[in-house]
Amino acid sequence: MATFSQHVKMGAFFCLIFTNFWQAVTGQIRYSIPEETEKGSLVGNITKDLKLEEKELLQRGVRIVSRGRTQYFALNYKTGDLHTTEKIDREKMCDQVEKCILNFEIVIGESMKIYGVEVEITDINDNAPTFSSERQVLKISEITVPGSRFPLYEAQDPDLGTNSLQGYKLSSNSHFSLNVQTAPNGRQYTELVLEKSLDHEEEADHNLVLTAYDGGDPIRSGTVQVQVIVLDANDNAPVFSQPNYKVSVKEDTPIGSTVVALTATDLDEGTNKEMKYSFRKIKPEASQIFHLDSTTGEITLVGSLDYEESKLHEIEVQVHDGGELFDKSQVVISVTDINDNAPEVEITSFISAIPENSPPGTPIALLNVQDQDSAENAEVTCAIPSNLPFQLTKACDNYYSLVTNKALDREQVAAYNITVTVKDHGTPQLSTSTIFLLQILDINDSPPVFPQSSYSSYIVENNQRGVSIFSLKANDPDWEENSRIIYSVIENWANHPFLPACLSINSETGVLYALCSFDYEVVREIQFQIKAQDGGSPPLSSNVSVTLFILDQNDNTPEILYPSPPTDGSTGVELAPRSSEPGYLVSKVVAVDADSGQNGWLSYQLLKATEPGLFTVGLHTGEIRTTRFFLEKDALKQSLVVLVKDNGQPSLSASVTVTVVLADSIPESLSDLSSISAPVDPQSDLTFYLVLGVAFVSCLFFTFLVGLFALRLHRWRNSQLCNSGNVNFSGVPVSQFVGIDGVRAFLHSYCHEVSMTADSKKSNFDLPKGNSSNTLTSQQQSELKDRFLIAEDVGSTNGDSANSQVCCLCLIEIL
Repeated sequence: MATFSQHVKMGAFFCLIFTNFWQAVTGQIRYSIPEETEKGSLVGNITKDLKLEEKELLQRGVRIVSRGRTQYFALNYKTGDLHTTEKIDREKMCDQVEKCILNFEIVIGESMKIYGVEVEITDINDNAPTFSSERQVLKISEITVPGSRFPLYEAQDPDLGTNSLQGYKLSSNSHFSLNVQTAPNGRQYTELVLEKSLDHEEEADHNLVLTAYDGGDPIRSGTVQVQVIVLDANDNAPVFSQPNYKVSVKEDTPIGSTVVALTATDLDEGTNKEMKYSFRKIKPEASQIFHLDSTTGEITLVGSLDYEESKLHEIEVQVHDGGELFDKSQVVISVTDINDNAPEVEITSFISAIPENSPPGTPIALLNVQDQDSAENAEVTCAIPSNLPFQLTKACDNYYSLVTNKALDREQVAAYNITVTVKDHGTPQLSTSTIFLLQILDINDSPPVFPQSSYSSYIVENNQRGVSIFSLKANDPDWEENSRIIYSVIENWANHPFLPACLSINSETGVLYALCSFDYEVVREIQFQIKAQDGGSPPLSSNVSVTLFILDQNDNTPEILYPSPPTDGSTGVELAPRSSEPGYLVSKVVAVDADSGQNGWLSYQLLKATEPGLFTVGLHTGEIRTTRFFLEKDALKQSLVVLVKDNGQPSLSASVTVTVVLADSIPESLSDLSSISAPVDPQSDLTFYLVLGVAFVSCLFFTFLVGLFALRLHRWRNSQLCNSGNVNFSGVPVSQFVGIDGVRAFLHSYCHEVSMTADSKKSNFDLPKGNSSNTLTSQQQSELKDRFLIAEDVGSTNGDSANSQVCCLCLIEIL
């Protein structure tokens, strides 16, 4: 079995030859101090011996890592001096080991370099030889022949070399002399030699002094009083069955177990044959563990064995008979190690966070693994889970280094719980686990990414200013500032230079806003790019293409190209021969609409004609054709009003008046036209009717309000509901007929005769087509019936038949 010093030397040797990424051991420093050195004494200067500067010593985080439970040394980080922290007793620490060496390591925190340090504790003569007892009594029979030998107590001196036990001397006496024997292991045994026969009657006892001395300076010594009692006849001394007993005991042997049974024989008879066993020489620690039964000779356990504290116990025993004759024997008890200590892991250095771009081989931690057991029970295996991007390698002796072995990515794993498991090779196997929490620091290595490669959105023209169009969202897997995204519109307006003032994006939310109202007829499609940039350093960005489609609204009235509106107030004239057959193409109304789709689909209809049924207009072509032969009664000048409307919702329309002259030639048509008196301007009649209608509606509305107020007051007083004979309003509320500030209204007035009977459940209205260039849209025409207010004269309660009434119908068109 290797000694402690051999282990130390072997560990130092491996540390000196080991080289890897860590450069674990760069030197071995050796110091020597005497034992019993006072606390705080200077051992050496680490800064000078390692060639470090004092500032580097503070910045690098130097640590002392020792293997024992007691820290005997401390480092002054300002001066680099190594001091003792305890008074060191070499005998207590190393016992009889020839070289007492304390090993520890100095670890540089940042570089994680390890420097081995050996401090030899030299011996001083601080212990005098001592005997296990101050008095030894020997009982010797008077018939003992000269030359007989009797063992004496052995002195103990824990010092080494010349400071240890050097010899014995006996006080002068005529009957006895001292014989000193040296064993092969260097131990000295003393025996008292009988030189002259004893006579109990002459001198019953003899008092001697045995002195043990060492070779120190000054010389130290110890004494024991030896009393020799002269006895009468006892012919045979007891004899042990073995001169040496060697046994092996496991350290987990339970208390009370028998370690060894001593046996001896005595040929005498009677009381001289009665034997008693006792310890002759035993260490104080061993006396607390072993007990010797004086009668049976069994050595049993009364304390716990611990291999790590003491591997071997040497005990000297003796047996006495009734006549005080005795024999001695040596008992060697070897303690066998069991795997009762789990490995211990000490974190020497640890970096809790590293950047994600750290290269493989970046150091993370330095571990020191110890197992107090021996042999294979102290052999350990250190491992981490195989699925982690880290590697655990042996650095030096019992040191293990934890480094990265793959590229790290914080976006995939932001932190690692690294479990380091240390198992020994004993039976049963014991293990210890240590968990490291390693944070991965983010770097700006991921640009913002849009979920789609391109985006498209739609907005209806004539939109409100400031309306949101759509929202974009980019993702950045980085962390904190590196993931903060700022959105912007890339200003590349080569095709649409006016658009910078029309588009804006919220830099934080990515919501795109329209700052102006778009016109489909001006621009129908806008292509631009949106940039997403993170807040890293340097910043990363990505662009995405966006297409904004402008949707059409029916906001354009059809424009009539032919016949073109006259500039002098006259209308265009088309000729139609009187001999024309049905289907003759008289003219064609040509119109366009700036809208698209169904908003630009145009339809034509004949709104008004001088001779109804004489002409027809193509619904989709706008062609004006005859439907029959001309008759003599037909007027020479035919006035046609053609309505052009689109297919939007609501529908918009325009009208044009086409004058057709029935003549076979131009001269004829001119002569015929000159004979026709100028017609009354219908616009003057229209203006008159409009003014009359407005006045009438105002009066009617005022009367209606007064009547409604009276009716409400009457109902409130009588708390009754009106009968069915009250005035009935159909259509929209009265409030729709009231003028609104800021809104201009145009009033069209139509008067028609309405025939109503008492039993009529539904009013029949015959509404001829009006003549107006500002025609109503199809939606307005559809709402015409709903906006009539019918004034009825309520009959008496006797149920007389209602007479025919003339009701004026009024329509207000809100522009």
